[in-house]
Amino acid sequence: MRPDAATARSVPAPIGRLRRLRALWLLLVAAALLVLVALSVAIGTRDVGLSDIASALGGKVETIGEAAVAMRIPRTVLALLAGAALGLAGAIMQGVTRNPLADPGILGVNMGASLAVVVGVAWFHIETAHAYIVTAILGAGAAAIFVYVIGSLGRGGATPLKLALAGAATSIAFSSLVIAIVLPRADIAGGVRAWQIGGVGGATFERIFPVLPFLAAGFVVSLLSARKLNALALGDELAAGLGEHVATTRAVAAFGAILLCGATTAVCGPIGFLGLVVPHLARLLTGSDHRWLLPFSALGGACLLIAADIVGRIVARPAELDVGIVTALVGAPVFIWIVRHQRVRDL
Repeated sequence: MRPDAATARSVPAPIGRLRRLRALWLLLVAAALLVLVALSVAIGTRDVGLSDIASALGGKVETIGEAAVAMRIPRTVLALLAGAALGLAGAIMQGVTRNPLADPGILGVNMGASLAVVVGVAWFHIETAHAYIVTAILGAGAAAIFVYVIGSLGRGGATPLKLALAGAATSIAFSSLVIAIVLPRADIAGGVRAWQIGGVGGATFERIFPVLPFLAAGFVVSLLSARKLNALALGDELAAGLGEHVATTRAVAAFGAILLCGATTAVCGPIGFLGLVVPHLARLLTGSDHRWLLPFSALGGACLLIAADIVGRIVARPAELDVGIVTALVGAPVFIWIVRHQRVRDL
């Protein structure tokens, strides 16, 4: 065999091994998710037996143990959906802005959705699930546009540092506005404060069903943006030279992330740092190819939020810690590590 022919045949081998390795990691993460789902159903503030779990899965709620398991099932489903949505949204935002610090919480998107919901409850008396969801999505979109415009001002346009600073300032300002609106309203203060922490406790399928179409649309739009985000990672000029409409690509991908963030915030409240941590962990396994990064981020986000919910149930028995507190405890050190080391630059 000629040397050039042997070389040509050997070139695809590393690519094939990389794909197999990524597929293996994807299967392992999916398996870990299944294990966490089972643990989430089995573990809580009350100990239950296998018979209680089997009966509850069959629809029985005759004993206290069966009732406890029956309450954990929708809670687990909501944690899975919300974690996948926030993990995927974080990866999209980091790809759109080419900013390793991008996150729905840090960029002010979650707090924009929160402010919109609080204004809707306090001033317009919204009550239905669809009103909550639509209001949160509109608030998330308005916050994203506001932060991008502010971060684009001045020399150099929307740099990663300016976007992060604009998002942090916007989050603080919106949080202060939420407090200012809620303080004089004793009739809504308790519910809003509990919701503002961010959690999946008290989930029911009646709360989950209205948000499913919005999450499905967000997942589809986001996952279909993978190839275009790979082009954006090369830089705006090169992406435009390859035939991509840079502004349209950014807008469509950001719309998918806004749908996911707004819908999740409407149901769970603002849950921070998950969209920051998960994409970085996913890159360690799969690299920067968004065709793999986005599914990994969705599965990883679901795993992390379910794990955080399990930890929150057992560390303070018989009370519970909401997942928003647990993810903040996990995410804050990771945020500091990213800022100090800046090792993830290949966005």
